[in-house]
Amino acid sequence: MGVEDGLAGLPRVETRRLALRVTPAAERAIRAGHPWLFDQSIQQQSGDGRSGDLAVVFDRKGRFLAVGLYDPLTPLRVRLLQSGAPAPINRAWFSARLVDALRRRAALPSAQTNGYRLVHGENDGLPGLILDRYGATAVLKLYTAAWIPHLREVLAAATAVVPLERLVLRLSRHVQQHPAALHGLENGRVLLGPLLDGPVAFVENGLAFEADVVQGQKTGFFLDQRDNRARVEALARGKTVLNVFAYTGGFSLYAARGGATQIVSLDLSRPALAQAERHFKLNRSIPPVAAARHEILAGDAFAALTQLREDRRRFDLVVLDPPAFARRSDEVARALVAYGRLTRLALDALRPGGTLVAASCSSRVTADAFFDVVHAAAAAAQRPLREFERTGHPVDHPIGFKEGAYLKCLFAMA
Repeated sequence: MGVEDGLAGLPRVETRRLALRVTPAAERAIRAGHPWLFDQSIQQQSGDGRSGDLAVVFDRKGRFLAVGLYDPLTPLRVRLLQSGAPAPINRAWFSARLVDALRRRAALPSAQTNGYRLVHGENDGLPGLILDRYGATAVLKLYTAAWIPHLREVLAAATAVVPLERLVLRLSRHVQQHPAALHGLENGRVLLGPLLDGPVAFVENGLAFEADVVQGQKTGFFLDQRDNRARVEALARGKTVLNVFAYTGGFSLYAARGGATQIVSLDLSRPALAQAERHFKLNRSIPPVAAARHEILAGDAFAALTQLREDRRRFDLVVLDPPAFARRSDEVARALVAYGRLTRLALDALRPGGTLVAASCSSRVTADAFFDVVHAAAAAAQRPLREFERTGHPVDHPIGFKEGAYLKCLFAMA
């Protein structure tokens, strides 16, 4: 399927322009560069908006503030594209945004890594849109249906800027709940190139991986932990390693290449663990990977860690990389309790003097709150931590506004 075929298969949806007046607080936020406008911040609106309409935002004196994508399906009513000065939102505008995004990623080691994030949503000026690359396949994930009417221009711009053989569409759960706004598009549709016949192969720091770009978490792989995986590799020589919430074994494989003698991959998903074993097989030509003993352990992390404590199993290095425990503000308190409990259980599985790697991807939980609860849990367990590194986002996951920061990771000895 060529580019023109892909464009021909996309819906043609007419969009309109809306004029909005917003609250003084929203004016200040927009001028400060915030990319979101919520429904309660809109004081006046020129008409009923449809998904994907261009909303032009004015201040109290009728001066231009910004233009963005209107989304009537969520309280996050407008995702702002252009602020400060007016500009036509067209193929050339999208191309310019993509070129800027590529420039930010110039430091990536392309010879050894062809799996990375090309567009990080709001942080790259394209709110609600993610573009991840896995070799010659790219995955376009949408978190708002407001992008659907603009996909023709986005696809044309993307293929002009980035050489791709295949482009796959992923839709968030929220977007899939509104089929009328999708105009016939469905999750997993191949917009460009050959149909999928299984996982997509890619390389990260010289290691071979596969991603299920249709059913896999996020767009198929946790690309944001690439640098932290490399840090674990550097710490793993001669160590026994427990990888909790292992998913498809990224941290485990890096630890093996780093010279770990034994690695246990723990996850609730048996299909994910089967893919972890597959990743080890794909890299058996690397001597340390072939020499490492890799054990998979399927089960709930909290229950499995409790059992490991009862079995008196201990490891030299423990990696905690759980899913987001708090997706809403009212879940933060419960998430912090869970992080504390998880830390205590992990320390029970960690030998004295061992290394703990603890990460959080909950954007609602601040870095300070996360690090504080990990340290407090360790102190309560009489295993105070001696930190030697804190990390955040890699270069392909830039932070463009406060809420864009979600990933934090702590490396410490206990």
